[in-house]
Amino acid sequence: MINPATMKKEEITDRIETALNSIRPYLMADGGNVRVLELIDNNILKLEFVGACGNCPMSTMTFKAGVEEAIKRAVPEITQIDVVNLAIA
Repeated sequence: MINPATMKKEEITDRIETALNSIRPYLMADGGNVRVLELIDNNILKLEFVGACGNCPMSTMTFKAGVEEAIKRAVPEITQIDVVNLAIA
């Protein structure tokens, strides 16, 4: 039998990926991308910027104006988003 908590986590993760897919073309145009690392308790999402986004001084703005906005709009259950390698400008 499938655990309801696991099913809910999978459904939330699918919605996160859909939201990220809506902005990935813009990230990829600049040689970057974003990867979901994990969704932990209390709906805290851990992400990683990859490619050019991993060391770009504009990654904080990209995160706030693009990635965070897209996820929170599509998945309001997310309580916090942490990017493990966010470059501080």
